[in-house]
Amino acid sequence: MTLVIEILISLCLVTAGVFGLVGSYGLIKLKDTMQRLHAPTKATTVGVGGVLVASMLYFLLIKGSLSFHELMITLFLFLTAPVSAHFIAKTFIQAEVTEKDLPDPEQEFGWAVFDDAPSYPDDEGQDQNS
Repeated sequence: MTLVIEILISLCLVTAGVFGLVGSYGLIKLKDTMQRLHAPTKATTVGVGGVLVASMLYFLLIKGSLSFHELMITLFLFLTAPVSAHFIAKTFIQAEVTEKDLPDPEQEFGWAVFDDAPSYPDDEGQDQNS
């Protein structure tokens, strides 16, 4: 019986590790901001959740005690990660950010250059930077 339990716990840990690895790789390699948002959300939800579920199973089935703290962390994670990702996506869509507004990922330190900062008109149409 303990072999089955250990296999189940190991399966949860391996699944969590795979999702964490794929989510990290997706964050680096995906091109669009909305795609980049999707990869780490799945990595945190399934990756960290898998580790917490494996730990809960270990303490429940091997040690014989229920870990209430890990249960609360898992519930909090499963509720907040998708909601926060949804809010970030809605903000990105409402800001109407286009690809030309984003920094060039090929340019070294392109995100830190402030010499040619764009000027934005205020409510009356006047330029704020001039």
